[in-house]
Amino acid sequence: MDQEIMMKQIVEEVMKAMAGVPAAGKTADICQSSKITAVNYPLGEKMADQIYSPTGKKLAEMDLDQILNGQLTSEDMRIAPETLEMQAQVAESVGRDAFAGNLRRAAELIAVPDDRLLEIYNALRPYRSTKQELYDIAEELENKYDCKVNAKLVKEAAEVYEKRGRLKRD
Repeated sequence: MDQEIMMKQIVEEVMKAMAGVPAAGKTADICQSSKITAVNYPLGEKMADQIYSPTGKKLAEMDLDQILNGQLTSEDMRIAPETLEMQAQVAESVGRDAFAGNLRRAAELIAVPDDRLLEIYNALRPYRSTKQELYDIAEELENKYDCKVNAKLVKEAAEVYEKRGRLKRD
């Protein structure tokens, strides 16, 4: 019984957090048709009927019972690039341009599978990769996943690591 109560509390916290950072799907049309601003924030409260999960489920129709009954899966709860774009527009509307850029870089990385993303993260740690390995990662990000901004950052990291002596020795 304690586990069930604890699970319900965790799910409620996730749903509450999701109200501020909703998932997307058909949300791309909303992002492109008009700018989202701080007036629309929090998106989960003010635009829930216009926001969809990556699997096409409407945020406004999601609830705790659906999670507990298995009607919603982890795929239904994942964030989509369109949602991050909406959040970026809100950030820009209040002058948080750097944060908006971070959200857009995150949106790019959604295309990269989680396990590969973790491998890339580890490869970017000092002394873990050669310059060529980092350039190969950048090429993969750009060509396989269309992550152009992140690919550029990995190339820049390779250059900085080379200057500072932080590359893995061949």
